[in-house]
Amino acid sequence: MLIRIYNENPNSGHIRQVVDLLEAGGIIIYPTDTVYAMGCDIQATKSIERIARFKGMNPKNPDLSLIFHDMSQLSEYTVIRDNAIFKLLKKNLPGPFTFIVQANNQIPKMFKNKKKTVGIRIPDNNIALELVRELGRPIITTSIHDPDEVIEYTTDPELIYEKYRDFTDTVIDGGFGRNEASTIVDCTGEEIEIVRQGLGVLEL
Repeated sequence: MLIRIYNENPNSGHIRQVVDLLEAGGIIIYPTDTVYAMGCDIQATKSIERIARFKGMNPKNPDLSLIFHDMSQLSEYTVIRDNAIFKLLKKNLPGPFTFIVQANNQIPKMFKNKKKTVGIRIPDNNIALELVRELGRPIITTSIHDPDEVIEYTTDPELIYEKYRDFTDTVIDGGFGRNEASTIVDCTGEEIEIVRQGLGVLEL
């Protein structure tokens, strides 16, 4: 299913329709403030494993991130004791960043790597934020950006739908996406480290 939702004013009925799919364990493709992403409910273990296998990851310890609605929801799943880190996140979010932070026990076991860290996102995109708000818990997320594909493929939701329609339950057409991924920032060491420079320019 391809469903059109407008970022400026997401239709609440359409958002609810997609959230119903998420609650039933569905896999969706949706826009963010960077590239289009694939995701599912944080509680949908089988769907998380399906996405991990699809991306060639270890389904028992997948390298996937979480999308949150706001800082308050973020605090329910993470441990940020350093006030400077909290201020850094607050200054740069919502925005095109993936921050690696310490996870707490609310994170599913499959995400508890040796360091117990997790990538978190609060994208500056109303569709993604409304999905998470309506769901009431984070969405597991992974970029579908493929650097070997032509740029139009990754940005055009109709072409994305043609490729992924047999794997996902729905693709949200939120308009053309970007073709540059988020900036990844590791906040778990002694120093803040930019692991990958993407669309976001970090404000310190």
